[in-house]
Amino acid sequence: MADKQISLPAKLINGGIAGLIGVTCVFPIDLAKTRLQNQQNGQRMYASLSDCLIKTIRSEGYFGMYRGAAVNLTLVTPEKAIKLAANDFFRHHLSKDGKKLTLLREMLAGCGAGTCQVIVTTPMEMLKIQLQDAGRIAAQKKLMAAQAQLSSSPAAAAAEPAVETRTTATQITRELLRSKGIAGLYKGLGATLLRDVPFSIVYFPLFANLNKLGQKDPNVKAPFYVSFLSGCVAGSTAAVAVNPCDVIKTRLQSLQRGVNEDTYSGILDCTKKIWQREGPTAFFKGAYCRALVIAPLFGIAQVVYFIGIAEFLLDMLPKHRA
Repeated sequence: MADKQISLPAKLINGGIAGLIGVTCVFPIDLAKTRLQNQQNGQRMYASLSDCLIKTIRSEGYFGMYRGAAVNLTLVTPEKAIKLAANDFFRHHLSKDGKKLTLLREMLAGCGAGTCQVIVTTPMEMLKIQLQDAGRIAAQKKLMAAQAQLSSSPAAAAAEPAVETRTTATQITRELLRSKGIAGLYKGLGATLLRDVPFSIVYFPLFANLNKLGQKDPNVKAPFYVSFLSGCVAGSTAAVAVNPCDVIKTRLQSLQRGVNEDTYSGILDCTKKIWQREGPTAFFKGAYCRALVIAPLFGIAQVVYFIGIAEFLLDMLPKHRA
């Protein structure tokens, strides 16, 4: 991003547009990531990203890959707007002396951005995860019911499988508010902070320094493709680095469990059970999916910032009135 100051409305619009475009492009991979992270040993429905997407299309249709997308598309605009605008805000105020930001101050700016965004991120992820993982749990129940029918009575195997009742985000929200109040939507807040703050601490300084490599002049923006590639590299690196926290967050925010799957009372309990029962590699479940999601998402975000769509639109308004 350029060092020149962009108005707050422009930052918010740019962040929102970037989020909408990015999420639309990568949502199926994000769905696969959630399902791969949630499945536990002995209850594996999917072997890989491609296997998950193929089985999802077969059992739920093409639009099954976009379960929970409406929630994400609704809330990603304020989430990305807050994240990108907050980082710029903190960078600006941490560099009041006019000097180049030190690495420590860049990390502090990223920390502030990550802390601010969880206001929207936590309920968004909470609702999205329920909708994304519903298909996995339904498929698992159908498979186990079919196996039980075959083992008990071959004639019963011909019976019609139970039809999955699809729950909407509105229904989940109402139930959580009714039973637990606003705190229900913020389940996993600690784990979300544990993921998003380190992510921003890694991402923003790394992006800023990679982007500078493509600047021929400190006062001139780097080419848009440099911003895109810098966003991709910084995003995927940060995503893999914090993946263990993302696995813990996903498990804690899942309200429904498959048959014989563990439940968790908190971050430490979740960490301990995953380590003991699934091994350390379980903390990197879905890591490559997350990298594939985050890389283009943040690459697109930085290009939108580079192009300055919002600045163009806002600049045109007075001219249009005139």
